[in-house]
Amino acid sequence: MDDNAAAVEPTPARGVTLAHTMIRRLPFTIGFLAVVVIGGLATGGLWSRLDQRSWFPDIAYGWPALTEGKWWTPLSGWIFGLTPGQYLMMAILFAGAVGWAEWRLGTVHTALVCVSGQLIGILSASVTVGLLAHTHLAWADRLSEVRDVGFTTAAISALAAVSASLRSPWRLRVRAALVAYVAITFLFESTFADLMHLIALAAWLPVGEKLFSRTEHGFWPRTRREVRMLAFAGLMVIAASSVAVYFFPGNSLLGPTESERGSLWSTILTVLVIAVIADQLRKGRRWAWWVALAYGLLHVVLTLVLLGVAIGTDYETTGAVTVGTGLLWAGEVALLYGGRGAFRVPLRRKISDGALTGTDPGEAVRELLARYGGSTMSWMTTWPENKYWFPADGQRCVAYQRHAGTVIALTDPIGPADLLPDTIATFTDRCESDGLIPCLFSTTQAVADIAGELGWRSVQIAEDTIVDLPQLEFKGKAWQDIRSAINRANKEGIEFRLVELADEPFAVIAQVRAISEEWVGEKGLPEMGFTLGGVEEALDPAVRVGLAIDSQGSVHGITSWLPVYGPGDEIRGWTLDVMRRRPDGFRPVVEFLIASSCQAFKEEGAEIVSLSGAPLARSADADDAEPIDRLLEGLGAAMEPYYGFRSLHSFKAKFQPRHEPVYLCYRDEADLPRIGIALTKAYLPEVSAKDLIALGAAGH
Repeated sequence: MDDNAAAVEPTPARGVTLAHTMIRRLPFTIGFLAVVVIGGLATGGLWSRLDQRSWFPDIAYGWPALTEGKWWTPLSGWIFGLTPGQYLMMAILFAGAVGWAEWRLGTVHTALVCVSGQLIGILSASVTVGLLAHTHLAWADRLSEVRDVGFTTAAISALAAVSASLRSPWRLRVRAALVAYVAITFLFESTFADLMHLIALAAWLPVGEKLFSRTEHGFWPRTRREVRMLAFAGLMVIAASSVAVYFFPGNSLLGPTESERGSLWSTILTVLVIAVIADQLRKGRRWAWWVALAYGLLHVVLTLVLLGVAIGTDYETTGAVTVGTGLLWAGEVALLYGGRGAFRVPLRRKISDGALTGTDPGEAVRELLARYGGSTMSWMTTWPENKYWFPADGQRCVAYQRHAGTVIALTDPIGPADLLPDTIATFTDRCESDGLIPCLFSTTQAVADIAGELGWRSVQIAEDTIVDLPQLEFKGKAWQDIRSAINRANKEGIEFRLVELADEPFAVIAQVRAISEEWVGEKGLPEMGFTLGGVEEALDPAVRVGLAIDSQGSVHGITSWLPVYGPGDEIRGWTLDVMRRRPDGFRPVVEFLIASSCQAFKEEGAEIVSLSGAPLARSADADDAEPIDRLLEGLGAAMEPYYGFRSLHSFKAKFQPRHEPVYLCYRDEADLPRIGIALTKAYLPEVSAKDLIALGAAGH
């Protein structure tokens, strides 16, 4: 009897449970919307316009209300909408924005943000138009007579504040979308509400950053991809503003836009040109950066000149569209210049001389690697930000980057081993003829020895950690942590997949990007490059990617593996590049991924796996080191809190690797200061002077 009663006893429905959770977590949002609905029903505002009612001036806010002494209107006007449609749109915006903020920030914080943001917006906007009305500015004259109602400013304030609590890449995306919306509406519409939104956003972006930012700080994008995407979005905003002005002309702060909107064909042409350049910026192309920067600067300068002419004479030379787009271009130029290090991908031209004439440089490098083989780091020479030097015989190649008057040759030259001395000597002569300082970075012992015979000096900068696969077995006490990670993954339903990332569904790639950008966002300095790849490099079809995925399709971790070629187009091993884990995911996921990848590569017949060398980290004691060794040791210690190179080096010891030294080769100690600057720019193209000062202070 009791069992039957228990069996039929009703359990709370999921809908009831969800409703209870919403009421408990979102009392401010739900309570305010309830007041809005009650006010709309009581006044009839849900089905008819309020500004036609005789009592509307007594509840609406604005400069007229303040001059009439109606001090309550900033509060009374908050809960109404002008039209039924406005009621609906504002309620949806408020529910989404404020509800999200309350869920993340808590009820008290969200209420404080919304009330203060709304009041700051109303009062500041009212006083601003009231003061400007005496300057004979037509826009201010018009708005000084406006009476308005609504609560969208509270929602804008909530979005600005909650964005500080987000992780990369979403904190930047939310802020970029918010700033773009507020900027376009204010520049080309300039209603009283638009002015309130601008003021509230300007107030709560920095205050929210101060109060609610936890794991990340600042407003500048952290990764090259974020910079590129933001530049892409900026150009698309400019294009969208052209379309909006053509189809929806208005009368803004800067004047009427209808007479300046141009023809439909000119608008279409402008959008198409901007779209092409924006797409190339998204890919990091250097030529697109130069074109966008030059055109943006030209646009800003011409706007300033035309404004000067208009102010100094009676000749009308410009208006709302010209000035508005000029301001948008000024923001785009600032972003392009500040993030210039993200746009270093050269236009892939054909090789113009020698045996490889007419060949794409990238394809030539891959063919030479397959023919002659390379070191565990040689695949990095194929990355698009590198430049190449090919001798006339077409059998050799040196990949390099140029910074601060220094040419940094990346890893061993590619080509026949017996030609290495001539390759290094000829490349050195080429650099010297151009007045540049050459150095060889991340070379093997063999190349360092050859460089030494040519009069070069060398210093060990890292250790390559090599796991020999034929003898690999996860047996014994030393492998206990690895076995535990594999067993735990099996118990928790975590599956290992070795894939080509480019072939994966969009949902998987999006998760991989989000995990990677969140990881970078938690660092104290921007994303590193040069010998440290990212998701874009992992999308190469020649690169293998290990994924840890649970039964719900959630990605818990990622590793990417670069091919290591031996002579004769044979892949003899794989090198670890990207290594990321989801912060709230399966904890030993990296151990699981590396071990599973090693097992898979062993079954395929690979000889080695390189866990790669952590820059500025090594096992040797520096007590008896040369001055340059001590300098690198200090730099590694300074960067450890930011990037954890030494911790990473210790982590890789779990896989019982053998170590092979990695060298920096240089000709003269006098070259080292320039080489140091060049390496800093190669690894941290986005680094600022402030970041470098902080890094230097950390070293002490």
